[in-house]
Amino acid sequence: MSTGNTHAKALLVPVVPPGISLHYETENRMVWNKEKHTSEEYEFVYEVSWIPELSTWRRFLKRQRKASAI
Repeated sequence: MSTGNTHAKALLVPVVPPGISLHYETENRMVWNKEKHTSEEYEFVYEVSWIPELSTWRRFLKRQRKASAI
């Protein structure tokens, strides 16, 4: 008779910290303008959200526009 250990193995899935699910990030980058042959500064706005099924964050480009001069 075999006396083997029987243990239930729990699947450890990273959990997003409480209170963090959706936010926006803005990045300013230089973009080449082919018509004018110059670099221009653009603002990119990303929606960042947690995908529990994949246990990962996703970034989705929501808007891009030429950055205004300050």
